[in-house]
Parts: sequence; structure tokens; C-alpha cells
Amino acid sequence: MNSLDINQIKQYLPHRYPMLLVDRVLTWESGKTITAIKNVTANEEFFSGHFPHKPVMPGVLMIEALAQTAALLSFLSLGQKPDENSVVYFLGIDGARFKRPVVPGDQIRMDVEILRHARGIWKYKARATVDGQLAVEAELMCTMRSASDATQAAVP
Repeated sequence: MNSLDINQIKQYLPHRYPMLLVDRVLTWESGKTITAIKNVTANEEFFSGHFPHKPVMPGVLMIEALAQTAALLSFLSLGQKPDENSVVYFLGIDGARFKRPVVPGDQIRMDVEILRHARGIWKYKARATVDGQLAVEAELMCTMRSASDATQAAVP
């Protein structure tokens, strides 16, 4: 069983507060799956505007948390840490479905599985649950590039 704490996660993801949305990796299996968590607190900046009277985590941030978890799995599967020139680009989101609101005090469990990796394109099945209830699911696609390619098209 492999696990990562927040300091180890920061070695793989360039995101920092307030955009780092993975708090701990519980387990991962190279080339296959990863399970991570995000602790949702009332102190999250987005809750002040979404929505002040009934705080709900924006769906786009739930998808971003799953994408960060998927990027972690890719780097761990490759057995390499990204350098300052590495960028992971989103290529697609298919079948996204939101099933349950996520609110302050929730802990999101994110399970991501690699469906395919070919020609620099990664495809994942991603699910996030809270207390065993499905909150969001989607298929995600990404590619890794050098930061110098940032002005180029993301797809090879």
C-alpha cells in the first residue's frame, strides 16, 4: 500500500493554495488506480461567493480535484516527478454527472482508474464520493507537455 502526504503531493503537482485540491493519497497502484482525499472546510475561499446562504463546492472544482488526482497517478505510474517545464493539460471531460452537493465538513474520496494510455494521451475513469454516496463521476483525458509548448496545441 502506497500513500502520500501533502508535502509529497506538492512534489508532483505544481498547484498551491487555493488551487491544490488533493490533501492525501491513501493508496495507489502504478499504471492502474489511485485513491485520494480532499477535506472540504468552511474556510475555502470559494464558499464566500458560492453560495453565502448555502455553501456548495462548485462542480468545476470537484472535477479539478479529480483531474489533479489523475495527474498524480500519471506521474506516479511513470515513476518520475515533473520538472519546472512539465505541464499537464486537460483534453476532455466526458459523461460528467453531479449526484450530490459537497458542503463544508465533507471529506471527498476520489477514486481514479487509468482506462488507457497511448501516444501521450491518458484517459481515466474518475469518481468522487462523500460518506459512500456518489458526488460526481466523469471520464477525463489529459496529456503532458513541456511548458515551452504552452503556445502550441495541446493535442499531438
